[in-house]
Amino acid sequence: MRRMPERFRHAAIVGKYQARGIRPVLEDIAHFMMGLGLEVSFERETAIATGVTGFEVLDPAAMGRHCDLAVVVGGDGTMLGIARELARHNLPLVGINQGRLGFITDIPIDRFKDALAPMIAGDYEEEHRSMLEGGVWRDGERIFEGLSLNDVVVSRGATASMVELRIDIGDDFVANLRADGLVLASPTGSTAYALSAGGPILHPGIAGWVLVPIASHTLSNRPIVLPDHAEVHITIVAGRDASANFDMQSLASLLHGDQVRVRRSAHKVRFLHPRGWSYYATLRRKLRWYEGVV
Repeated sequence: MRRMPERFRHAAIVGKYQARGIRPVLEDIAHFMMGLGLEVSFERETAIATGVTGFEVLDPAAMGRHCDLAVVVGGDGTMLGIARELARHNLPLVGINQGRLGFITDIPIDRFKDALAPMIAGDYEEEHRSMLEGGVWRDGERIFEGLSLNDVVVSRGATASMVELRIDIGDDFVANLRADGLVLASPTGSTAYALSAGGPILHPGIAGWVLVPIASHTLSNRPIVLPDHAEVHITIVAGRDASANFDMQSLASLLHGDQVRVRRSAHKVRFLHPRGWSYYATLRRKLRWYEGVV
């Protein structure tokens, strides 16, 4: 994490446009930033779905070319979707949470003015989060590719009882696993599905992944923390209708012999936080670690 004295000039707004009554909130944020001297545009799908007018409308590629900041309003799911699109453009992201405190959308909606004003002037904390990328190979050909900020999940079909997976890391065969599935998570994703499956929390400053079995048939199959420099191969050995999910992108009905390959992405996501932001404070609030403290 580091501080960079940068004064922003053109911001794009991305919103959870399915949320009821979000249009006035988005417009309030837009007018506030304009009052601070910024040019403001809206992400195309956000503008169309909410009916916001009077602002330039940009798709993610155009946002990457013309904007120097993206303000994301919603929850962690909204942030995940746009972060994958904007990571390749190195566009910094600020998350404003419209509901409960999120892990990566950390500014409460009722405090956005106090938080955004100094950040837009260049007073903020910056961190870079690693990503996963890869795809599915069948008979030597790639049939699917994906990019993830959180995780890659290989899991059994809805009607199947279990899936058997072969796990290779680099040139090493690691294990054959019979389970409901397997989660390969980045440090960011270690507080998502991997955590609910019993995995550890990885600080985002760690250059690693966590590999977590989902309801393993063998109790000795435990979560393991891996360095993120080797490619991970997950091969479908047995089981029907298995699927591979890269965050919100999925491929269902995998066949025996199909292989999910995952490596560290060359792209990273840039997150900006208010000065004084703490990863540990986020964990404490989100996971309610303060309970019992007087």
